[in-house]
Amino acid sequence: MKSNSKLEKILESGQFAVTGELGPPTCANAEVIKKKASYLKGYVDAVNVTDGQTAVVRMASWAACLIGKEEGLEPTVQMTCRDRNRIALQMDILGVAALGINNMLCLTGDHQVFGNHPMAKGVFDLDSIQLIKMVKDMRDEKKFQCGDAMEVPPRLFIGAAANPFADPFEFRVFRLGKKVAAGADFIQTQIVYNVDKFAKWMEAVRDQGLDKKVKILAGVAPIKSIGAARYMQTKVPGMDVPEQIITQLKAVPKEQVSKQGIKQCVEIINRIKEIKGVAGIHLMAIEWEEAVPEIVEQAGLLPRPQFPN
Repeated sequence: MKSNSKLEKILESGQFAVTGELGPPTCANAEVIKKKASYLKGYVDAVNVTDGQTAVVRMASWAACLIGKEEGLEPTVQMTCRDRNRIALQMDILGVAALGINNMLCLTGDHQVFGNHPMAKGVFDLDSIQLIKMVKDMRDEKKFQCGDAMEVPPRLFIGAAANPFADPFEFRVFRLGKKVAAGADFIQTQIVYNVDKFAKWMEAVRDQGLDKKVKILAGVAPIKSIGAARYMQTKVPGMDVPEQIITQLKAVPKEQVSKQGIKQCVEIINRIKEIKGVAGIHLMAIEWEEAVPEIVEQAGLLPRPQFPN
Protein backbone atom coordinates (compact mmCIF):
# COMPACT_ATOMS: atom_id res chain seq x y z
CA MET A 1 0.00 0.00 0.00
CA LYS A 2 1.22 3.50 -0.84
CA SER A 3 -0.44 5.09 2.19
CA ASN A 4 -2.67 4.45 5.18
CA SER A 5 -5.67 5.60 3.14
CA LYS A 6 -8.99 3.88 3.64
CA LEU A 7 -9.94 5.03 0.14
CA GLU A 8 -6.88 3.29 -1.29
CA LYS A 9 -7.78 0.07 0.51
CA ILE A 10 -11.33 0.12 -0.83
CA LEU A 11 -10.22 0.79 -4.40
CA GLU A 12 -7.45 -1.82 -4.28
CA SER A 13 -9.93 -4.38 -2.95
CA GLY A 14 -12.06 -3.86 -6.07
CA GLN A 15 -15.07 -2.48 -4.22
CA PHE A 16 -17.04 0.39 -5.74
CA ALA A 17 -15.89 3.55 -3.95
CA VAL A 18 -17.95 6.59 -3.01
CA THR A 19 -16.26 9.89 -2.23
CA GLY A 20 -17.92 13.13 -1.24
CA GLU A 21 -17.08 16.79 -1.16
CA LEU A 22 -17.18 19.46 1.54
CA GLY A 23 -16.71 23.18 1.02
CA PRO A 24 -15.17 25.09 3.94
CA PRO A 25 -16.98 28.24 5.10
CA THR A 26 -16.01 31.82 4.32
CA CYS A 27 -15.45 32.37 8.04
CA ALA A 28 -13.74 30.76 11.05
CA ASN A 29 -16.79 28.79 12.20
CA ALA A 30 -15.82 25.15 12.81
CA GLU A 31 -19.47 24.24 13.44
CA VAL A 32 -20.17 24.59 9.70
CA ILE A 33 -17.70 21.78 9.01
CA LYS A 34 -19.14 19.64 11.79
CA LYS A 35 -22.70 20.01 10.51
CA LYS A 36 -21.71 19.06 6.96
CA ALA A 37 -19.69 16.13 8.29
CA SER A 38 -22.78 14.79 10.07
CA TYR A 39 -24.50 14.31 6.69
CA LEU A 40 -21.49 12.62 5.07
CA LYS A 41 -20.25 10.29 7.81
CA GLY A 42 -21.06 6.66 7.05
CA TYR A 43 -22.24 7.43 3.53
CA VAL A 44 -18.94 8.14 1.76
CA ASP A 45 -15.49 6.57 2.00
CA ALA A 46 -13.54 9.83 1.85
CA VAL A 47 -14.37 13.52 1.60
CA ASN A 48 -12.62 16.09 -0.57
CA VAL A 49 -12.16 19.37 1.26
CA THR A 50 -11.94 22.11 -1.34
CA ASP A 51 -9.06 24.59 -1.49
CA GLY A 52 -10.44 28.05 -2.13
CA GLN A 53 -12.89 26.85 -4.78
CA THR A 54 -13.93 29.53 -7.29
CA ALA A 55 -10.94 31.52 -5.96
CA VAL A 56 -12.98 32.78 -3.01
CA VAL A 57 -11.30 33.10 0.40
CA ARG A 58 -12.43 30.28 2.66
CA MET A 59 -11.10 28.32 5.61
CA ALA A 60 -7.89 26.51 4.64
CA SER A 61 -8.44 23.02 3.29
CA TRP A 62 -5.95 21.39 5.68
CA ALA A 63 -7.63 23.00 8.71
CA ALA A 64 -11.10 21.92 7.63
CA CYS A 65 -9.66 18.44 6.97
CA LEU A 66 -8.57 18.21 10.60
CA ILE A 67 -12.02 19.22 11.84
CA GLY A 68 -13.61 16.66 9.52
CA LYS A 69 -11.17 14.01 10.71
CA GLU A 70 -12.17 14.69 14.31
CA GLU A 71 -15.80 14.18 13.24
CA GLY A 72 -15.02 10.72 11.84
CA LEU A 73 -14.44 11.51 8.16
CA GLU A 74 -11.49 10.40 6.06
CA PRO A 75 -10.44 13.70 4.45
CA THR A 76 -8.85 14.28 1.07
CA VAL A 77 -6.97 17.56 1.11
CA GLN A 78 -7.21 19.53 -2.09
CA MET A 79 -4.13 21.56 -3.00
CA THR A 80 -3.95 24.09 -5.82
CA CYS A 81 -1.02 25.73 -7.54
CA ARG A 82 -2.74 29.11 -7.71
CA ASP A 83 -1.59 30.42 -4.34
CA ARG A 84 1.71 28.65 -3.61
CA ASN A 85 5.13 28.24 -5.19
CA ARG A 86 6.94 24.90 -5.08
CA ILE A 87 8.52 25.69 -1.71
CA ALA A 88 5.17 26.37 -0.03
CA LEU A 89 3.55 23.39 -1.75
CA GLN A 90 6.19 20.99 -0.46
CA MET A 91 5.94 22.47 3.03
CA ASP A 92 2.18 21.91 3.04
CA ILE A 93 2.56 18.38 1.63
CA LEU A 94 4.83 17.46 4.53
CA GLY A 95 2.48 19.13 6.98
CA VAL A 96 -0.74 17.41 5.92
CA ALA A 97 0.99 14.01 5.85
CA ALA A 98 2.36 14.57 9.36
CA LEU A 99 -1.16 15.44 10.55
CA GLY A 100 -2.48 12.06 9.39
CA ILE A 101 -4.25 13.23 6.24
CA ASN A 102 -3.74 10.36 3.81
CA ASN A 103 -5.33 11.52 0.54
CA MET A 104 -4.45 14.50 -1.64
CA LEU A 105 -6.02 15.89 -4.82
CA CYS A 106 -3.63 17.89 -7.01
CA LEU A 107 -5.19 20.81 -8.89
CA THR A 108 -4.01 23.81 -10.86
CA GLY A 109 -6.78 25.90 -9.26
CA ASP A 110 -9.48 28.32 -10.39
CA HIS A 111 -7.99 31.55 -11.70
CA GLN A 112 -8.17 34.44 -9.22
CA VAL A 113 -10.11 36.68 -11.62
CA PHE A 114 -13.19 34.53 -10.95
CA GLY A 115 -13.07 35.05 -7.17
CA ASN A 116 -13.52 37.82 -4.63
CA HIS A 117 -9.91 39.04 -4.90
CA PRO A 118 -9.43 39.42 -8.66
CA MET A 119 -6.52 41.79 -8.02
CA ALA A 120 -4.54 39.04 -6.25
CA LYS A 121 -1.35 37.80 -7.85
CA GLY A 122 -1.59 34.20 -9.05
CA VAL A 123 1.47 32.05 -8.46
CA PHE A 124 1.10 29.03 -10.78
CA ASP A 125 4.76 28.09 -10.25
CA LEU A 126 3.70 24.53 -11.19
CA ASP A 127 0.66 23.08 -12.90
CA SER A 128 -1.35 20.08 -11.69
CA ILE A 129 0.71 17.53 -13.66
CA GLN A 130 3.99 18.88 -12.26
CA LEU A 131 2.46 18.88 -8.77
CA ILE A 132 1.47 15.23 -9.13
CA LYS A 133 5.01 14.32 -10.15
CA MET A 134 6.48 16.29 -7.26
CA VAL A 135 4.28 14.55 -4.68
CA LYS A 136 5.07 11.13 -6.16
CA ASP A 137 8.82 11.80 -6.03
CA MET A 138 8.53 12.98 -2.44
CA ARG A 139 6.60 9.84 -1.50
CA ASP A 140 8.40 7.16 -3.52
CA GLU A 141 11.89 8.58 -4.01
CA LYS A 142 12.13 10.52 -0.73
CA LYS A 143 13.29 13.53 -2.73
CA PHE A 144 12.31 17.16 -2.80
CA GLN A 145 11.72 18.79 -6.15
CA CYS A 146 15.24 20.23 -6.08
CA GLY A 147 16.71 16.73 -5.64
CA ASP A 148 17.53 16.95 -1.92
CA ALA A 149 16.78 13.79 0.07
CA MET A 150 14.37 13.58 2.99
CA GLU A 151 14.27 11.21 5.93
CA VAL A 152 10.53 10.49 6.37
CA PRO A 153 8.41 10.80 3.20
CA PRO A 154 4.74 11.86 3.01
CA ARG A 155 2.67 8.68 2.56
CA LEU A 156 -0.12 10.12 0.44
CA PHE A 157 -2.65 8.54 -1.94
CA ILE A 158 -2.38 10.89 -4.91
CA GLY A 159 -5.43 12.07 -6.81
CA ALA A 160 -6.04 14.25 -9.84
CA ALA A 161 -8.98 15.66 -11.75
CA ALA A 162 -10.08 14.94 -15.33
CA ASN A 163 -12.69 16.51 -17.57
CA PRO A 164 -14.11 14.11 -20.19
CA PHE A 165 -16.22 16.89 -21.73
CA ALA A 166 -13.83 19.77 -22.47
CA ASP A 167 -12.76 20.52 -26.01
CA PRO A 168 -11.03 19.11 -27.91
CA PHE A 169 -12.69 15.88 -26.80
CA GLU A 170 -10.12 13.66 -28.53
CA PHE A 171 -7.32 15.21 -26.46
CA ARG A 172 -8.88 14.53 -23.06
CA VAL A 173 -7.70 10.92 -22.77
CA PHE A 174 -4.12 11.94 -23.61
CA ARG A 175 -4.15 14.57 -20.88
CA LEU A 176 -5.39 11.88 -18.50
CA GLY A 177 -2.46 9.72 -19.63
CA LYS A 178 -0.02 12.50 -18.69
CA LYS A 179 -1.45 12.64 -15.18
CA VAL A 180 -1.24 8.87 -14.82
CA ALA A 181 2.37 8.90 -16.06
CA ALA A 182 3.16 11.66 -13.55
CA GLY A 183 1.98 9.43 -10.70
CA ALA A 184 -1.75 9.84 -10.07
CA ASP A 185 -3.25 6.92 -8.14
CA PHE A 186 -6.89 7.92 -8.57
CA ILE A 187 -8.88 10.27 -10.78
CA GLN A 188 -12.06 12.20 -10.05
CA THR A 189 -13.89 13.50 -13.11
CA GLN A 190 -15.99 16.54 -13.92
CA ILE A 191 -19.69 16.07 -13.16
CA VAL A 192 -21.30 13.58 -15.53
CA TYR A 193 -24.71 14.49 -16.93
CA ASN A 194 -24.06 13.30 -20.48
CA VAL A 195 -23.55 9.61 -19.70
CA ASP A 196 -23.27 8.61 -23.36
CA LYS A 197 -20.34 10.99 -23.94
CA PHE A 198 -18.72 9.84 -20.70
CA ALA A 199 -19.04 6.23 -21.87
CA LYS A 200 -17.23 7.16 -25.11
CA TRP A 201 -14.44 8.74 -23.06
CA MET A 202 -14.19 5.62 -20.92
CA GLU A 203 -13.95 3.54 -24.10
CA ALA A 204 -10.92 5.63 -25.13
CA VAL A 205 -9.52 5.24 -21.60
CA ARG A 206 -9.79 1.45 -21.88
CA ASP A 207 -8.26 1.49 -25.36
CA GLN A 208 -5.20 3.20 -23.86
CA GLY A 209 -5.13 0.72 -20.95
CA LEU A 210 -5.39 3.57 -18.45
CA ASP A 211 -8.20 1.94 -16.47
CA LYS A 212 -5.64 -0.69 -15.43
CA LYS A 213 -3.18 1.95 -14.22
CA VAL A 214 -5.40 4.34 -12.28
CA LYS A 215 -8.69 4.21 -10.36
CA ILE A 216 -11.35 6.38 -12.02
CA LEU A 217 -14.20 7.88 -10.00
CA ALA A 218 -16.95 9.50 -12.05
CA GLY A 219 -18.18 12.85 -10.79
CA VAL A 220 -21.91 13.09 -10.07
CA ALA A 221 -24.06 15.82 -8.53
CA PRO A 222 -27.76 16.41 -7.87
CA ILE A 223 -29.33 19.50 -9.44
CA LYS A 224 -31.37 21.56 -7.00
CA SER A 225 -33.07 23.98 -9.38
CA ILE A 226 -33.74 24.68 -13.05
CA GLY A 227 -31.71 27.87 -12.74
CA ALA A 228 -28.69 25.92 -11.50
CA ALA A 229 -29.01 23.46 -14.38
CA ARG A 230 -29.25 26.25 -16.95
CA TYR A 231 -26.27 28.05 -15.40
CA MET A 232 -24.09 24.94 -15.62
CA GLN A 233 -25.25 24.34 -19.18
CA THR A 234 -24.47 27.85 -20.43
CA LYS A 235 -21.94 29.49 -18.09
CA VAL A 236 -19.56 26.80 -16.77
CA PRO A 237 -16.75 25.89 -19.18
CA GLY A 238 -16.27 22.17 -19.73
CA MET A 239 -19.75 21.21 -18.49
CA ASP A 240 -22.11 19.15 -20.64
CA VAL A 241 -25.72 19.31 -19.44
CA PRO A 242 -28.04 17.78 -22.06
CA GLU A 243 -31.30 19.63 -22.69
CA GLN A 244 -33.16 16.46 -21.66
CA ILE A 245 -31.99 16.98 -18.06
CA ILE A 246 -33.59 20.44 -17.97
CA THR A 247 -36.74 19.20 -19.72
CA GLN A 248 -37.21 16.56 -17.02
CA LEU A 249 -36.82 19.19 -14.29
CA LYS A 250 -39.39 21.45 -15.99
CA ALA A 251 -41.87 18.59 -16.22
CA VAL A 252 -42.41 18.41 -12.44
CA PRO A 253 -44.02 20.96 -10.09
CA LYS A 254 -41.61 23.60 -8.77
CA GLU A 255 -41.64 22.15 -5.27
CA GLN A 256 -40.62 18.75 -6.69
CA VAL A 257 -37.60 19.94 -8.72
CA SER A 258 -35.03 19.10 -6.04
CA LYS A 259 -36.46 15.59 -5.64
CA GLN A 260 -36.32 15.16 -9.40
CA GLY A 261 -32.68 16.30 -9.27
CA ILE A 262 -31.93 13.58 -6.73
CA LYS A 263 -33.76 11.01 -8.86
CA GLN A 264 -31.72 12.03 -11.92
CA CYS A 265 -28.49 11.72 -9.92
CA VAL A 266 -29.40 8.18 -8.79
CA GLU A 267 -30.28 7.18 -12.35
CA ILE A 268 -26.92 8.51 -13.60
CA ILE A 269 -25.07 6.61 -10.87
CA ASN A 270 -26.82 3.39 -11.83
CA ARG A 271 -25.83 3.86 -15.47
CA ILE A 272 -22.25 4.72 -14.53
CA LYS A 273 -21.93 1.57 -12.43
CA GLU A 274 -22.43 -0.47 -15.59
CA ILE A 275 -19.53 1.18 -17.46
CA LYS A 276 -16.43 -0.99 -17.50
CA GLY A 277 -13.38 0.58 -15.87
CA VAL A 278 -15.22 2.91 -13.48
CA ALA A 279 -14.02 2.25 -9.94
CA GLY A 280 -16.43 4.51 -8.08
CA ILE A 281 -18.22 7.85 -7.96
CA HIS A 282 -17.31 11.26 -6.60
CA LEU A 283 -20.55 12.75 -5.27
CA MET A 284 -20.46 16.54 -5.24
CA ALA A 285 -23.37 18.09 -3.33
CA ILE A 286 -21.71 21.32 -2.25
CA GLU A 287 -24.00 23.28 0.10
CA TRP A 288 -26.54 20.44 -0.25
CA GLU A 289 -24.79 17.79 1.79
CA GLU A 290 -28.07 16.72 3.37
CA ALA A 291 -29.00 15.11 0.04
CA VAL A 292 -26.04 12.71 0.17
CA PRO A 293 -27.57 10.01 2.45
CA GLU A 294 -30.69 9.75 0.27
CA ILE A 295 -28.70 9.52 -2.95
CA VAL A 296 -26.28 6.89 -1.66
CA GLU A 297 -29.10 4.81 -0.18
CA GLN A 298 -31.29 4.99 -3.29
CA ALA A 299 -28.31 4.05 -5.48
CA GLY A 300 -27.85 0.85 -3.47
CA LEU A 301 -24.40 1.83 -2.23
CA LEU A 302 -24.92 0.99 1.44
CA PRO A 303 -23.45 -0.18 3.68
CA ARG A 304 -20.03 1.28 2.96
CA PRO A 305 -17.06 -1.09 3.45
CA GLN A 306 -15.13 -0.81 6.68
CA PHE A 307 -11.40 -1.24 7.20
CA PRO A 308 -9.62 -1.15 10.57
CA ASN A 309 -7.08 1.65 11.02
